[in-house]
Amino acid sequence: MKNLFFLFLLLFLGCAPQNAKLAEIKPNKPMAIPASGNEALQNGPMLGYVEMREALVWVQTKTFADVQVEYWEAGKPDQKWRTDVVQTYKSSAFTAKCIASPLEPGITYEYRVEINGDSVHLTYPTNFKTQSLWQYRVDPPTFTVVTGSCAYVNESEYDRPGKPYGSDYQVFTQISNQKPDLMLWLGDNVYYREVDFYSRTGMQHRYTHDRAIPELQPLLASTPQYAIWDDHDFGPDDSDGTWVHKETAWEVFRDFWGNPSFGVNGQKGCTTKFQYADIDFFLLDNRYFRTPDNCKTCPDRTSLGKEQMRWFLESLAASRAPFKLVAIGGQVITSSSNNETAFHFFPAERDSILKFIERENIKGVIFLTGDRHFSELSAMKNGAGNWVYDLTASSLTAGVYADAATKEQNDFRVSGTAIGEHNFGLLKFSGPRKERQVEIKIINYEGKQMWSRTLTQEGLK
Repeated sequence: MKNLFFLFLLLFLGCAPQNAKLAEIKPNKPMAIPASGNEALQNGPMLGYVEMREALVWVQTKTFADVQVEYWEAGKPDQKWRTDVVQTYKSSAFTAKCIASPLEPGITYEYRVEINGDSVHLTYPTNFKTQSLWQYRVDPPTFTVVTGSCAYVNESEYDRPGKPYGSDYQVFTQISNQKPDLMLWLGDNVYYREVDFYSRTGMQHRYTHDRAIPELQPLLASTPQYAIWDDHDFGPDDSDGTWVHKETAWEVFRDFWGNPSFGVNGQKGCTTKFQYADIDFFLLDNRYFRTPDNCKTCPDRTSLGKEQMRWFLESLAASRAPFKLVAIGGQVITSSSNNETAFHFFPAERDSILKFIERENIKGVIFLTGDRHFSELSAMKNGAGNWVYDLTASSLTAGVYADAATKEQNDFRVSGTAIGEHNFGLLKFSGPRKERQVEIKIINYEGKQMWSRTLTQEGLK
């Protein structure tokens, strides 16, 4: 037996590697634990669209992660629900869109984000209120909309030398203080730099960097956000449909915003439509289909494109809303000769829109526009006797056109409404179903009201 033992021992040692040290067996290294909770959060949460039955919550993580949102009716934490788990990926900048559903109309919900199973704890409220079911029951509810454009967030190593172009980020705190029911961004929501234009990585970096500023966080977490784009968050300055990276820009825009849809009739772009209470919002795209501004012999010159134009006009005619708010990245109702207006290079397209509104006797059209780095209200009475308005709200944080009131000629400007400092627009819709009105205010970055006007379908009140 003793000889047999030594035989097995010799066989074992002979099979072992020559440099093996039996007395020095090392344990395996512990597996890395993925970041979770606040440690894994890059940006957000941000509310996207909110309807009666569902709401979208957007979150960005620092790397691959599982994201889920827990939500409950405010004041009733004993019963909670969870969204599906969403996995984030590098290709979409680690963004997640979690859909809370089914919800009940007119209810305030609180929510909490979980990343890789751990809760994210924030110092500000995270809640939303679903739209109310008022139709055939009561008058439509009073609600407020904030709107603005041109948000530039400095990043010195990539900005142009000299004085920083962005400032007064506290404008977002002032917006949050108004407790609006929703916010509509009117383009140039970020400013791509030269380092960003030509790659998905660059575009993703710009959004990731800008969305992280502290002043934005409470606003994004508790106010539904909708957006269109203009040239600076589409591509280079004055970019158009020839932009070779426009599809990448569209994909990045889609990843970072929570609109109900992105494009109509099978087309791409930022075009969409939604209703809040009794008001219709039309979000137009004046970049994706645009022919070059200075190409005088290009066939079928257009800003909106044939299919979008047809959809918009037919949808406008079909609307029964007392006010139709049309968001587009540049002024429409203006006599200014500035080439930054929406249809400066496409006057025939502008005329066809305005003539259609007149011919179809469409009332209550208000264009919501940006880009100009100053704000003003314009009003035009058409041949059918209806007023068409244009509220320009600019700029949120980018450089301002301080002398616009004296240097910018606009025959349609409502007197006293040109403001050349950082500001935003606040629209309050109120009144009985057949007598709706909208009070418009421009408020500056310090929270000071610069002016107020009240509109009805019949005109300025």
